[in-house]
Amino acid sequence: MMRNDAFEKYNTWGHSTALRLLYRQRCRREEPEMTCAAQAADIIADLARPGYSLLDVGCGSGYFYHSLQDRNIPVSYCGIDATPSLIEIGQQEMPKYGLPAENLKVMKLQDLNGSADLVLSMNFLTYLDNFHAPLERLLDIAKVGVILRESISDKACFAYVVDDHLDPGLTLSVHINTYRQTDITDLMTSRGFEVREFMDRRTKGQPEVFLEQPHYWKFLIATRAQSASREL
Repeated sequence: MMRNDAFEKYNTWGHSTALRLLYRQRCRREEPEMTCAAQAADIIADLARPGYSLLDVGCGSGYFYHSLQDRNIPVSYCGIDATPSLIEIGQQEMPKYGLPAENLKVMKLQDLNGSADLVLSMNFLTYLDNFHAPLERLLDIAKVGVILRESISDKACFAYVVDDHLDPGLTLSVHINTYRQTDITDLMTSRGFEVREFMDRRTKGQPEVFLEQPHYWKFLIATRAQSASREL
């Protein structure tokens, strides 16, 4: 018999009790702010204008909202994630800090339609099978700019490995990809964006190994040509 529940079955993000606990602790501010979140917020602070909207794609439980609030960045925040259990945590915890539950939505990127002034993709594209169609969607949505923090290097590397951080008894694999920077920037510029590069503060240009795969974290900021006159 055929069913349509395979996404939940094979979605590694939905099968880790430890991850859910960590995300709840981040929502409750029981964990320190991630360095990459602080850097992303500082970048957004230079791009944001009063009334801007920010879409956080692959938001987990939406705890990036704390980084924006701590810096009084004048954007309205909305986050989407395809994993219901992670969004549920945010909907339970984040209203205590001023984020309405309806601003966190269970949604797959391929179902997303609409627009936002700024779009954030942080540690998201790296774990998809490829970046072309997802990044194209992010660029289409962004009215002003896209902020990426992904594994990006001079050479591409694609891996599909067993995730050994899941609950006992589960054997599921996950994509871990490093994308070639010129491939990403070529797509961005072809869609009318200007691109800036920033070294990742946490890793300082050095690879970080997770699941035995090197990650080359880097920030790329793409702004539509008419919006890119101000230097960060």
